[in-house]
Amino acid sequence: MNGDARAAAAAPAPPSAGDIELRLLMEAIYLRYNHDFRDYTGASQKRRVAYALEQMQFRSISALQEQVLRDPEVFARLLQYLTIPVSEMFRDPSYFLALREHVVPVLHTYPSIKVWIAGCSTGEEVYSMAILLKEEGLLERALIYATDINPQSLEKARQGIFPAEAVRDYTANYQRGGGRRAFSDYYTAAYGGARFDPALRANVIFADHSLATDSVFAETQLVSCRNVLIYFNRRLQDRALGLFHDSLCHRGFLGLGSKESIDFSAYGERFDAVSRPDRIYRRAT
Repeated sequence: MNGDARAAAAAPAPPSAGDIELRLLMEAIYLRYNHDFRDYTGASQKRRVAYALEQMQFRSISALQEQVLRDPEVFARLLQYLTIPVSEMFRDPSYFLALREHVVPVLHTYPSIKVWIAGCSTGEEVYSMAILLKEEGLLERALIYATDINPQSLEKARQGIFPAEAVRDYTANYQRGGGRRAFSDYYTAAYGGARFDPALRANVIFADHSLATDSVFAETQLVSCRNVLIYFNRRLQDRALGLFHDSLCHRGFLGLGSKESIDFSAYGERFDAVSRPDRIYRRAT
C-alpha cells in the first residue's frame, strides 16, 4: 500500500448528512436561545432528537431546525426532549448512607451551610436532600440551590408533587438510605399523587442555570450533581467540574452519579476520594 492509499485509509470518514443536520441544529439552538447542547455526547443527542422528531411529527432534523429558529414555542417543546428527566427520590441509597456517615458530621461544624444541587430536574434529589438534612438537624440552617436548564422541570420541582405509583419505590430507597421515620410523614395524598411537605422547600432556591454557559454564583459546602455528567463530552465535563471546584469552600464535598467519576478529568488531582464507590469527593486544593 503506497503512502496515498495509507493516508486515505487512515482518514476519518466524512460526517453523514444526519450528523451534519444534528450539529447545525445544536448550533442554531445556541445562537438563537443561548442553550448550549453542542458538547453533549453524540449518542445522547441522536437518541433524544430522534425521539423528538417522532413525537413532534417532523420528517427531518432540518425541518425541525427551521421551526425552532422561528417559533420559541417549538423550541420549548423540543427542550423537554433534550432534557428528558430521569430521576427518583433517594436514588442509589448507598450514596445517602455515605452522606450521613462521611459528610454530615463535617457539615455540623459550620454555623450555616449551602448546598448546590446541579441539574435538579423535577426535584426528586432536592426533596431527598432536604429530608436527609432535616433528619440530621441541618435543614433550618441550610440553603439549597436547586438549578436546571428546563423551566418546566423547575416548576414541577417547586410544586413538589410526585406520582403516587412511584412513592413505593421512593419509600424503599429512603429506608435503604438510612431513613429514620415513616416516609409517609413527609407527604400527603393530593392532586392524584403525593404532595411533599412545603416546609421541605422553605430554604430552597430554584433557579435556571446552565453548566455549559453560566458561571459560579455562590460558595457552597456540598455540591451534588448526579447522573448529569454522563450526557456531557469530556470538555463539558471538565467545565462543569471546574464550576463545582470553584463553588466549593476549602475541603467542601462533591457528589456524583454512580456511573460518573473525576478520574482522568482535568480536575482529578484537585479532589480527594471520600467514598469512591459512592462517588463522593472532597476538594483538595
